[in-house]
Amino acid sequence: MNVRLLRNSALIQFVKYACVGVLNTLVTLCVIFICKALLGVNPLVSNAIGYVAGVVNSFIWNKNWVFKSSGRYTREAVTFLVGFLVCYGLQFLTVWLLSYQTPLKEFEMTIFAFTLSGYGLSTLIGNVVYTLTNYVYNKIVTFRNA
Repeated sequence: MNVRLLRNSALIQFVKYACVGVLNTLVTLCVIFICKALLGVNPLVSNAIGYVAGVVNSFIWNKNWVFKSSGRYTREAVTFLVGFLVCYGLQFLTVWLLSYQTPLKEFEMTIFAFTLSGYGLSTLIGNVVYTLTNYVYNKIVTFRNA
C-alpha cells in the first residue's frame, strides 16, 4: 500500500470519527432535552442519561463504521469506556489548567456581540485535546485489531 493511499484512508477514518462526534453531541443534547423538558426528569439525571446515550452511540458507530472492528463487544466496550474516562480526564485537566493556572483566566475578547472568555477558549482547546487523544486511544487500544 503506498503512502498516499494510507494517508487518505487515515484522513477518511478521522473524518468519519469527527462525524460520529457531531452525531454524539446531537444524541446527547436531544436525550437531555427529552428527559428534562418533555419527561420532567431532574436536570442532573437528564444530563447523565444524555451522556450515557452519547457514549453508547459513540461506541456502536466507532466499532462498526469508523474502525470496522470484529473484536469482542465486551472487551472493546470496557476498553472504550476506560478510554472515554481517561480522555475526559485529560480534557478536564486541560481546561482547569488553562482556565485557572495561566494568564488565560483573565482573557476576554469581544467579537461583534460575542464574548470569548478564557474559560471558553480553554474549553475549545480541551475539546481538541479530547478529540485527538480519544481518536488515537481508540485506534491503538480499543479497536487495535480492526
